[in-house]
Amino acid sequence: MLNKNEILVILTTTLILAFTIALTDLKNLFLISLLTIFLIVIINILFKKAASYFWDTEIEIKSWEFTRFGLSPHQKFNKPLQIGLILPVIIKLITWPLLKGLGMLGINWLATFTFDVKGKTYRAAKRHGVYAFSEVTEAQMGYIATAGILGNLIFAILGYLIGFENFATLNLGFAFFNMIPLSNLDGSKIYFGNRALWIVLGVIVLIGVLASILII
Repeated sequence: MLNKNEILVILTTTLILAFTIALTDLKNLFLISLLTIFLIVIINILFKKAASYFWDTEIEIKSWEFTRFGLSPHQKFNKPLQIGLILPVIIKLITWPLLKGLGMLGINWLATFTFDVKGKTYRAAKRHGVYAFSEVTEAQMGYIATAGILGNLIFAILGYLIGFENFATLNLGFAFFNMIPLSNLDGSKIYFGNRALWIVLGVIVLIGVLASILII
C-alpha cells in the first residue's frame, strides 16, 4: 500500500511536526507529540488511499514542494524547495516569541505533504471500454482529498468522546491547515474540484476548531 518514498515522507513529516509542536518542552512532549502526529498522518493517508481505491485510482504521497519562485520560465529552483518541511519550523520560531506574551506557544503549521493521483491501468477498460483513456478529474481528486479531511474530523470527534483532547485538537488543526487552498495542498484540490464542498467542509472544520478553543 505504501512505497519507500511514501514511508520516508510519513516518517519525516512526523518528526518535523512532532519537533515543532514540542519545541517549547522537547524533553516532556516530544514522544507524545511523535505518536500523536504519526497516528493523525496515518489516518489522513489511509482514508485517502481508501477513496482512491473507490475511484479506481492510485495516489502517491509526496512532500509539499515549491519548484518556482517567480512567473518567468527561468525563475525556478535548481532543486525543489521542501517547503512542507521548512515552513512548520519557520512559523513556529517566528510566532512563538510574538505570542508568548499572550500565553500562547506559537502557531503549529500542520500542512506538510500532498499527493499525486493517476488512474489504474484497468480503470480505462472498466469504465470506458478502451485502454486509451484514464484521466482523473479535478472533482475526483477533490473527493480523495476530502476523504483525508473527513478521516481527521471523525477521529477528532472520537478523541473528544474518549477524553483524548490533545489528539482531537491536533486532528482538527491538521484538517484546518490542509483545507487552506494554497499551492497543491488538499484544500486546493477540494476547492478546484468542488467549491461548494470546500465551503461546507471548511465551515465544519472552522466550527470544530473554534469549539475546541472554547472547550480548552
